[in-house]
Amino acid sequence: MEIKRAGSQASTKGPTDWFTGTVRIDPLFPAAEPTRAAGNAVTFEPGARTAWHTHPLGQTLIVTAGCGRAQREGGPIEEIRPGDVVVFAPGEKHWHGAAPTTALTHLAIQENLNGKAVDWLEKVSDEHYLA
Repeated sequence: MEIKRAGSQASTKGPTDWFTGTVRIDPLFPAAEPTRAAGNAVTFEPGARTAWHTHPLGQTLIVTAGCGRAQREGGPIEEIRPGDVVVFAPGEKHWHGAAPTTALTHLAIQENLNGKAVDWLEKVSDEHYLA
């Protein structure tokens, strides 16, 4: 058994190449052999969001606070709220983040494939986000 104590892992700022707006990433657990799963708590300030991206083995989000948005390519922008579980299929192009006036926190769980968990793509424009 291993316990990672709250506050024992430093928060990081979401890189501007991957996010629009202010985002904080709090690591929960890394992918450690023999497992492939990693998890982070991610907090988005109002209007903040990811860039479009994919995960080779998919991603699961568990919304814990606030109100946000998520969209898969070709689908509508969906509102997400605490208690919602959002599952993106392997290779599914998508983005997610806070609502325009409300912050969002979710747990993000994804698996590494050959050491890679995500492929980052273009940013979500303000026009698209606000549509």
